[in-house]
Amino acid sequence: MASQERANFGFILLIVAVATLGGFMFGYDSGAINGTTKGLAITFGLDEGNLGLTASSLLPGCALGAFMAGRLADIMGRRAVMLAAATLFIISALGSGAASSAIMFAAARFFAGAAVGAASVLSPAYISEVTPAHLRGRFSSIQQIMIITGLLGAATSNLMLQNAAGSSLAEIWGHPAWRWMFWAQSIPAVLFLFSLLLVPESPRFLVAKGRMDEAVAVLTRLFGAASAARVAAEIKASLAADHQPRMADLIDPATGKWRTLVWVGVGLAVFQQFVGINVVFYYGIMLWEAVGFTESQAFTTQVINDGISVGACIVALLLIDKLGRKPLLLIGSLGMAVALGLMAITFTQGTVIDGKLALPPEMGTIALCAAISYTALFNISWGPVMWVMLGEMFPNQMRGSALAVAGAAQWSANFAISSSFPWVLKHLGLATAYGFYASCALISFFFVKRMVQETKGKELEAMEG
Repeated sequence: MASQERANFGFILLIVAVATLGGFMFGYDSGAINGTTKGLAITFGLDEGNLGLTASSLLPGCALGAFMAGRLADIMGRRAVMLAAATLFIISALGSGAASSAIMFAAARFFAGAAVGAASVLSPAYISEVTPAHLRGRFSSIQQIMIITGLLGAATSNLMLQNAAGSSLAEIWGHPAWRWMFWAQSIPAVLFLFSLLLVPESPRFLVAKGRMDEAVAVLTRLFGAASAARVAAEIKASLAADHQPRMADLIDPATGKWRTLVWVGVGLAVFQQFVGINVVFYYGIMLWEAVGFTESQAFTTQVINDGISVGACIVALLLIDKLGRKPLLLIGSLGMAVALGLMAITFTQGTVIDGKLALPPEMGTIALCAAISYTALFNISWGPVMWVMLGEMFPNQMRGSALAVAGAAQWSANFAISSSFPWVLKHLGLATAYGFYASCALISFFFVKRMVQETKGKELEAMEG
């Protein structure tokens, strides 16, 4: 890759800013559900099981979107698929708020999920393909900051609407506040759509398609004329000469099975979800109410928690290219195991009063501190690092296909954890749920220690399968 002296950092920053708007939409659309579950349950007459499925209807769409986007990005281009995702963000936001039945709502959220899934894999991949190796981790980490900023934006917007109406069920401007919580998503979605018109296609996609003149033109804007031709040649050399990137590139010819690197990517994606982070992101309001908070206190606590998470992501941005990817994952795994274990222990001390879990004051304080510590630890480590590694750990030839598989695995795991939570909360309790998440965090430590290779400072053309 071109040296840092020749990099056009202004242009690179523009591309990163636009690409990470996809991360913001990822977070906003994912977090918009937090605070609307009561409105969904009452409006559509949903029990705990159906509420979990309806609230999680975004996630199967995410799995499909991530899988399709990875492959379509190799066919149509990274930017073109992100433009399609931005359009889906707008349509689904309007449809979710206007839904007249649970089925219509679930359908709208499914399409929102397709957009989220696409953005989740393409934004970090696009960033990794246009940034210098020595800064790639920092630039790619901005994606997680924007995801959490999106979650914070959704929480803040929902809090403002809840306060303006007096309740998520009360009407404001002629409609219940929970509907406006979804309609508000269309505003940043429009910004994302039009900002994508300002950035070019990935040069690595252009080289893969044989569009060398266009690739060199983009690389010239990125790294200067002196480096552009050389970088284009390096990219071309990293691609198979006899065929375009395809799913078959994931297969090891010697064994006829998926390459080990693909399984490592899938493992990273699944463990990121099995530590239970999206239970806090999607059901935080329900969780805070379960430990005795009022609805207003729960909304406020969620905003504070998301704000702390943004700060944690900034810490990760400062450390990832200095400390490395693997050390941050290991620190996060152990830290989350401890915090989640503390939460599980405190929840065993609660009693059910009028159908709600009530904790002794000292236990409630410990649970709150552990929960905030847990989300901070996640966002220093697994939150940004998993996406950074998926964007950079695969060779050019197989990156799109591998992202399709790993992204689909990540969102499928997300769906399994998130859709089951309301049922688990009612029938098994928070202690059981968080005991499972703590166990997964501990197992992830040994997975990373044995299977994950450091990628800090390596050029994308040097990645091996």
